[in-house]
Amino acid sequence: MLSPTRTLDAYHDLLIYMGQRLGRPVRLIQRPTYAEVNDLLKHHEIDVAFVCGGALPTGERDFGMTVLAVPEIRGKTVYHAYLIVNRRSGFESLGDLVARSFAFSDPLSTSGRVAAVYQLALRGQTPERFFSRTVFTHSHDNSILAVADGLVDGAVVGSHVYDYLRARDPDAIQQTRVIARWGPFGNPPVVVHPDLDPALHSALEGFLLSIHADSFGKRLLDRLLIDRFVEPSPDLFDSIREMEARVRRR
Repeated sequence: MLSPTRTLDAYHDLLIYMGQRLGRPVRLIQRPTYAEVNDLLKHHEIDVAFVCGGALPTGERDFGMTVLAVPEIRGKTVYHAYLIVNRRSGFESLGDLVARSFAFSDPLSTSGRVAAVYQLALRGQTPERFFSRTVFTHSHDNSILAVADGLVDGAVVGSHVYDYLRARDPDAIQQTRVIARWGPFGNPPVVVHPDLDPALHSALEGFLLSIHADSFGKRLLDRLLIDRFVEPSPDLFDSIREMEARVRRR
């Protein structure tokens, strides 16, 4: 999850192109949390959503959320969670952050919360007991900024966002460093409601799976550091489902 401004900047041209290919206007609707996005999809207030894999198990249980496609980045359909700290700090592991402040991006985010909570659960800990204070920033780039500015001691963020900023806005991460990497996890999927109109479902799927095949679409994907969109393998999100179930039971 990028902040609203970065999201609009990054995806504006792709959404315009989608509308042209589909022959209908496309409107970007943003919400602060994945739970709110799930709710919009559940009640048919949006047709399609780009969510974190961590929002998928909840959506599947709640209304049968269906994965339409996943981005392939650098030839892979998986990414990692990065544990980051300020570059000037002496922290070298999760254990060093005991009784320190910590930032999550979203309650349902795999790489922005669930991965870290799972690591704590393996140690018999919870965020409430382990950290002195936790905050939700509502985006990975906000979490990175919070660490860079010394507002928190550590954060967990997605490698897809961190690496995107490393390539497109290196100043945003230069005051941080990665001290742990967890995963891999299935890349954030494009999802729909299972009752979406079949014709629209087919049109959206066709657009996503073919956009890399034309030169203009490929340039748009290149800006996002995406190779192409592909159909997910059946087990791509199993590790997220298992991890989310463990965290939910704690």
